[in-house]
Amino acid sequence: MEAVWVGAAFALGLLGSRVGLPPLVGYLAAGFSLAAFNIHSGEILRYLGEIGVLLLLFTVGLKLRLASLVRPEVLGVGGLHLLLVGTLIAVPLAYRLGGELALYLGLSLAFSSTVLAIKVLEDKRELNSYHGRVAIGILILQDLVAVALLAFAGVKTPTPWALALLGLPLLRPLVFWLLTKSGHDELLLLFGLGLALAGGSVAQAVGISPELGALLFGAVLAGHPQTTELSRTLWGLKEAFLVAFFLNIGLAGLPTLRELLLGLGLLLLLPLQGLIFFGLFVAFGLRARTAFVTALTLSSHSEFALIVAAPLIESGRLEEGWGTVLAVAVAASLAVAAPLNAVAHRVYLRLEPWLSRLERKGRHPDEEPTSLGKARWLVVGMGRTGGAAYKLLESRGERVVGLDTDPDKLQRHRAKGRRVRYGDAEDPELWERLELTGLKGVLLTMPDLESKLQALEGLRRRGFQGLVAVTSYHREEDAVLEAAGAGLIFHPFAEAGERLAERAIEAWSPGTIRQGLEPSPGEAVGQSPRTSG
Repeated sequence: MEAVWVGAAFALGLLGSRVGLPPLVGYLAAGFSLAAFNIHSGEILRYLGEIGVLLLLFTVGLKLRLASLVRPEVLGVGGLHLLLVGTLIAVPLAYRLGGELALYLGLSLAFSSTVLAIKVLEDKRELNSYHGRVAIGILILQDLVAVALLAFAGVKTPTPWALALLGLPLLRPLVFWLLTKSGHDELLLLFGLGLALAGGSVAQAVGISPELGALLFGAVLAGHPQTTELSRTLWGLKEAFLVAFFLNIGLAGLPTLRELLLGLGLLLLLPLQGLIFFGLFVAFGLRARTAFVTALTLSSHSEFALIVAAPLIESGRLEEGWGTVLAVAVAASLAVAAPLNAVAHRVYLRLEPWLSRLERKGRHPDEEPTSLGKARWLVVGMGRTGGAAYKLLESRGERVVGLDTDPDKLQRHRAKGRRVRYGDAEDPELWERLELTGLKGVLLTMPDLESKLQALEGLRRRGFQGLVAVTSYHREEDAVLEAAGAGLIFHPFAEAGERLAERAIEAWSPGTIRQGLEPSPGEAVGQSPRTSG
């Protein structure tokens, strides 16, 4: 049976990716297809899906910053959105279900899918961008409200021991020490997996959601220099287990025609949710682009609606058919939202002339630069490659400025005295307003192909005549980047090996002995040394 699940997920995931859809849409389709053949989920698949969600939230916690949760655009927008959307949904439901159940379901349908939003942001390398941090902050706020909602409904009540989680920061020295001692191989993987599972188990034991517990345990490690490596180590495991989560949604069973129509009818709420999110973000001072992209990220029904319905159905307070209706609504919203989010920046580009008029005047919290001063080089993407490029240019006496969307990276580079500013390469307004006069060249070192293409398109529209150099991690991307206007393409992995070989040849001499290598008698300079006996 496991081979059937994996085979179906791979086949339809591959088909989805070939037609330009995110693979998770294929996983959902695989689940429904298997259900049509009367193949249903098992305990193993459900458990693997739960582990995938715990790992997802744990890795988000690794990058969590408390300051991002207490911003007005998080608390204000998140709180008002729940109040407005929850009420609008609850009012019509009250005539059929009664006030208490209607409010309960209304609020649960107002929540956004944590799994989808984080997965989409992660795939686009936007978890640490400004709009990514705002979205994550609102998702965490919704999780906290969910805990209170479950307790209010009598489904799950936090125990007094839940307050002990406030003492998690006291464990930082211990977990930091354990993380350091875990090394870089399988022990590091086991440490991360164990901590994520422990977070879920402890949280469940004290009456709160396991997902929130995994996130909090991940947040204990936030700020450690090895968290990036830990996140990369867990990536493959997390992605594999998340396939089980999406399969489970479809494997829940095929709906009747009535349940299908009701579930699809709930999709009509998504535009309403998105419009309210957008309006609130703009009202709180965000730029139209940030408001649009963040609203689209959060425009989906949450898997929490299924969690809410299950105990209510088991207790007989809610009709059994509602479980299938909500499953259809959640699955359909994921299938619609995933491909839309994949092209969010391009969609905004088409709507920008109208949406930008709705921005509030004055300074915005996500303001981008319009001038680079006397800079001669611009480095976009200040990760390891971008940081190394900046350092070399600066050492050659060049005036250079760096741009990035990650506040943590900006802070680290500023601590080293480097001139770096907030800027999103996929924002067309950045390239429209940025003064490019005097620049010799622009270096695009972001890992995401889409963001590089957007930047190249923006530079081309401005008629930039300087050099545009880009990094490429896959040879099949080269032709696309060249067609978009890249003047120089650099392959970090391949060319790093070539540079290593060059430096090895330069460093070698007949009198040099390094790590058991020495020239044989009579061997000429420049010839390859042999391994000594």
